[in-house]
Amino acid sequence: MRLACRTKADLRMDVVAHGLWGGAFFYSQGRKKLLAGFVVGMAPDLLSFGAFHVTRPGWIVGRLAGEISGPPPFALLPAYVFYAYNVTHSLVVWSAVFFLLWRLRKRPAWLLGAWALHILCDIPTHGTDYFPTPFLWPFPTPFVDGVSWATPEFLAGNYLCLVLVYGGLIFYQRRRTGLLKVKEGKSRV
Repeated sequence: MRLACRTKADLRMDVVAHGLWGGAFFYSQGRKKLLAGFVVGMAPDLLSFGAFHVTRPGWIVGRLAGEISGPPPFALLPAYVFYAYNVTHSLVVWSAVFFLLWRLRKRPAWLLGAWALHILCDIPTHGTDYFPTPFLWPFPTPFVDGVSWATPEFLAGNYLCLVLVYGGLIFYQRRRTGLLKVKEGKSRV
């Protein structure tokens, strides 16, 4: 039996893409920063939905086996998922955390930019019927009925952009470090 929860609810950005975009901003700062940007980019979804998936291994197994498609129905989600989603997807909360850390550390926590990028990407890619992005929470938020992230053209465009961005970053880094001899038309790669 296949449990289908697919509706316009597929209007969500996939978690891995969030991580890849977050990591791209820190690519030139080394692997540790890239990995940190990757994790921080995924953090809003992992912090809100991660515990749900960990405490319901049958849900993950069912998805991997193809028995379940789409996101979990609202009735299956505990209250903490909704609260955590509001907190982790709010630019108001992000701003408060960013500026508090800046004040405490005496320098900006730029790594949190991956979190802000996650929220900004979600605003136009979530529908109003399943977890619209509460980017102004705890204040009233004008929700956006976004473009479906699951649309093949949109998904392909996103990953094409990621390939181009990472390709450009790799090219630039190799050129800068001398691993790529562009002027001579030779490559030592």
